[in-house]
Amino acid sequence: MTTTFEVINCHELEHRARAVMSPMAFDYYAGAADDELTHRDNTAAFQRLRLRPRVLRGVAERSSQVTVFGETFSMPIGIAPMALQQLAHADGEIATARAAALHKTLMVVSTTATYSLEDIAAASRQLDGTLWFQLYVFKDRAAAQELVQRAETAGYTALVLTADTPFLGNRERDIRNGFHLPPELQAHNYRAVGATTVQEAQHGTASANALSNHFFANVDASLTWKDVEWLCSITTLPVVVKGIVRGDDAVLAVEHGARGVIVSNHGGRQLDGTIATIDALPEVVDALSRLVVSQDFPIFLDGGVRRGTDALKALAFGARMVFVGRPILWGLALGGQTGVEAVLCRLGEEFSSAMGLAGCRRCTDISPDLVRIPS
Repeated sequence: MTTTFEVINCHELEHRARAVMSPMAFDYYAGAADDELTHRDNTAAFQRLRLRPRVLRGVAERSSQVTVFGETFSMPIGIAPMALQQLAHADGEIATARAAALHKTLMVVSTTATYSLEDIAAASRQLDGTLWFQLYVFKDRAAAQELVQRAETAGYTALVLTADTPFLGNRERDIRNGFHLPPELQAHNYRAVGATTVQEAQHGTASANALSNHFFANVDASLTWKDVEWLCSITTLPVVVKGIVRGDDAVLAVEHGARGVIVSNHGGRQLDGTIATIDALPEVVDALSRLVVSQDFPIFLDGGVRRGTDALKALAFGARMVFVGRPILWGLALGGQTGVEAVLCRLGEEFSSAMGLAGCRRCTDISPDLVRIPS
């Protein structure tokens, strides 16, 4: 796939995006919790790892395809759930969904999207795309259940439960900027104070600022592993738990009915000083390898992925697929759908090249011996 929007690498996009975004919107996306140590370490941890390529493996023809829950994607690089994408571009999540569908990869849609989950699904469906829905569970379980039902009806194929956000981390950039939702934006996908029904919020009759102010006050901080069982009991969709950085938590996810886990620290936006995701991945993989799981149980990763080689390293450690966050937002801010397509193209080309140079013709050839952890 080709595009007129040029992306040489994902690192430079952040600097380009800063020039076209408001300081408040840019800092909302770029910022992280406290001293932003985890955010920086997510990327640095990938850079510490070294590759041990194989040679003379006949890599002229390669396939980056990967299969998850019976669906095949063009590459093991998808789009992470990210909030309020209209802060970057007027087309927001619609543009991102179309780009993902055209590139035949997976997008996870955030509860806090600025388009309704139905509108995003319709845009994706026109291009035969695949979407998962990321869910926050509210104190009002009826509201959460309505979201699950809406996602099922709209054609989402999995639910992603974010487990690391009982409340927001301390994001100092947002405090300095007095972050708020611009009045022209609407948060369509949750019941909030001032909206008596999800449908009322969906049609924009609830105040955007009220939705922003009350959203995390309505998220249930008392969730336990029993609530994963509850979520699994009310849906036929596979439930994936996002926010895992420990092996024992990954085991608990299996025991309580999850069908997959995402190794994630929320891009460093929650607890600062948390282990980098690529450093956490081997423990999670090892813990799950000790279980006898009756069905396919994929492990995913997000946080710090900026190169195709990062995806290669994550797959070598046992991830099925990685999800990319901030670079997608920078591409969206710079070029809308075309910008997101260009980011996906760049990452896909880098990954295919990295596979070949490492001596791999397909994703199943990627094995742990390709990576060395420096002593």
